[in-house]
Amino acid sequence: MSIEKGRAYFRALGIEDRVLEFDVSSATVELAAKAVGVEGARIAKTLSFKTADGCMLILAAGDARIDNHKFKEQFRMKAKMLTPEEVLTLVGHPVGGVCPFGCNEGVPVYLDESLRRFETVFPAVGSANSAIELTLEELFQYSKALAWIDVCKLPDLTE
Repeated sequence: MSIEKGRAYFRALGIEDRVLEFDVSSATVELAAKAVGVEGARIAKTLSFKTADGCMLILAAGDARIDNHKFKEQFRMKAKMLTPEEVLTLVGHPVGGVCPFGCNEGVPVYLDESLRRFETVFPAVGSANSAIELTLEELFQYSKALAWIDVCKLPDLTE
């Protein structure tokens, strides 16, 4: 079970007690925000994209959207998300619980600048009803992120 892989990951770090499990779904940004009790932007959603070697994960703020131009500039390829079947096979977690914790070996992870607005964020822990509150430093360290990147756009709040 995917939550067990996530729990085991944090158990090895000595912080399994910080993993939150809910009686309700947290599979979407909106549901996760409601379950945790924070604004949706503070949910660190994990997006999975196809690469020539398999896939990569990008964690972004819950209100951010991939900017196709920025993505192509950064990675020299078009952004193409994985199918739910590919996510489970290549990443090792199901859609709704995708995270960089306890996922398959060799999956590159990046953090988007959209997260930097917050002191702490809430990524999933491998299931559609889990989360953990992490500082940005902890998120970078525990996700084994390769770099901070800028491939998202935020909603225009003036509309």
